[in-house]
Amino acid sequence: MALQLDGGTQRSTLAGLTAITMLSLSWMAHAHGPAEWIQQGGYKNAVGELCCGERDCFAIAPADVKVTAAGYFVTSISETVPFAEATPSPDGYYWRCYWGGKRKCFFAPPPNS
Repeated sequence: MALQLDGGTQRSTLAGLTAITMLSLSWMAHAHGPAEWIQQGGYKNAVGELCCGERDCFAIAPADVKVTAAGYFVTSISETVPFAEATPSPDGYYWRCYWGGKRKCFFAPPPNS
């Protein structure tokens, strides 16, 4: 199968499709979300469940989290995460991983960061 271009030049559509496919796959291989580090790190919660990754974990604005005596209170969802269930966040931000109908992991900046 060939494609006729201006000036009578013929190009193989197979070669063109192959190039497009390779570019697409290359883009997909590098298209990682900001929470990829969670999946790559193999983080688990206190009961040994994987936290998951980029599609299940979301950053939480610091203004949305209040530190209380009981733990981290996420105001937008009215949830308190006990200190014992929080993992220190390597990037210094709050992250919440949710799947299967419940919170799997919660990452919080280390104290005094």
